Amino acid sequence: MLRNGLEPWHIFVVLAVVILLFGSKKLPEMARGLGKSMRILKAETKAMREDETPADAGTAQSTAAPQQSADRPAVTPTNVTKATETARPETTA
Repeated sequence: MLRNGLEPWHIFVVLAVVILLFGSKKLPEMARGLGKSMRILKAETKAMREDETPADAGTAQSTAAPQQSADRPAVTPTNVTKATETARPETTA
C-alpha cells in the first residue's frame, strides 16, 4: 500500500489542486518569476564563491577597501507590469 510514499497519482492530484487554486493564467507568470529568482540566486552564490579568500591571505586583504569585481555585473531589480494593467479602458455607467 505505502511502498514509496509518493506514487504517480499523488503528483496528478497535487497538480490539479495547484491549477484549481491559482488558475492556468497565473501559473506561467509564477514559473517565470521563480526562474528569475533562481538565476539571481545562482549568480549571487557564484559571486560569493569567487569573493572568498584563502585563510592565510585573509589578514592582508581584510584591511584593504573592497573592490567591485569588473567581471561580474551588478544585479538590478526590474519592475514587471502586465499589458492588461497598463491599457485598461475606463468604463462609465
